[in-house]
Amino acid sequence: MRIVMLAPFGIRPKGTLAARMLPLAQALTQRGHEVAIVAPPVHNPEDAATCVVHGGVPVIHTATPSLPGAASVAQQTLMLVRETVRRSPDVVHLFKPKGYSGLAALLIRAIRPTVPLVIDTDDWEGPGGWNDLLPYPAMAKRLFAWQERDLPKRADAVTVASRALETLMWSLGIAPERVFYLPNGVEFSTFSRSTFNVQRSTLNLLLYTRFWELDVLEVVAAMVGISARRPDVRLIVAGKGERGEEQALLRLAERVGLSRAIDYRGWLSPDQIPATLASADVALMPMQDTLINRARGLAKLLELMGAGLPIVATRVGQAAEYLEHGVSGWLVPPGNAGALAEAALLLLNDADLRRRLSLGARQAALRYAWDALAPIAERAYLGVRG
Repeated sequence: MRIVMLAPFGIRPKGTLAARMLPLAQALTQRGHEVAIVAPPVHNPEDAATCVVHGGVPVIHTATPSLPGAASVAQQTLMLVRETVRRSPDVVHLFKPKGYSGLAALLIRAIRPTVPLVIDTDDWEGPGGWNDLLPYPAMAKRLFAWQERDLPKRADAVTVASRALETLMWSLGIAPERVFYLPNGVEFSTFSRSTFNVQRSTLNLLLYTRFWELDVLEVVAAMVGISARRPDVRLIVAGKGERGEEQALLRLAERVGLSRAIDYRGWLSPDQIPATLASADVALMPMQDTLINRARGLAKLLELMGAGLPIVATRVGQAAEYLEHGVSGWLVPPGNAGALAEAALLLLNDADLRRRLSLGARQAALRYAWDALAPIAERAYLGVRG
């Protein structure tokens, strides 16, 4: 099949294209399909009007609009439509029902009604989701909330990254047979198991995060309990918040005398991630029990599993889907700093348990290799093509 994937924004710096669309497209290409990704250069204007092939998949960024204001929206939408239609796709797969690409999908549906449309959703955009987290203009928030609810109902099929999103799509009146559970996947070639045979004099926890999903007060409170019993433990913090949440964590840590226990590394480039994961003994994945956390595909958690790290995660959303307590991870209740601290200490004090959970996480991640998930997308495509 000829498949065009419509992206919500460019390949950098956000992870949707690089962590979900692109590896799925590459796995489908390996299975003999012709796949191209078309993306507006949102967040990465330097990539405008370029085409770069990644693992056999061309990623085409449209040009930067030359018109001002609202006219630029129409211009960018038309460029996405032209690039998609030019490739005569058998199927169009829209990733995230929002923004320019969402408008382009609507227009393609109008002018090419015989081309099947599949829509992918990997988190929640409207109330309780990204609309509440990011400072979008009021009009954009209304548009995104409408697109999220309207576009899946117009699609021939919907792929979802979580069980919560599966239920949400059913609640919109979409028939279960049109909804395909397509969780996020993991690429194992990025990591070498031998990189984790690193000898250290201290024990390291890892918090690999974008911050908005957790409560920094809970993390600091847990670290107070951990440091009181294991002063040799350090917390490596990798990531950057949408609203400067990392600074709040650092200020709280300083206030309670934990500054020396925090190793803040900021936003990591892809080439820095393997070494950072290799320096950790235990990974923490604390989350608040919110709609967006229940809906997310938790790509970072899968990345930690693929790296073979022993993980302490909050029992929210996909965490309980990916991890079996005591076998491939250790699950704790949400909003409980004491439970988070006790679980971290349990793993830090038991090297055999860490080894068992490390092996279990790696084995569990095998179920989510992209070459094992690509047939799910194929079933969605074949179903809409009849």
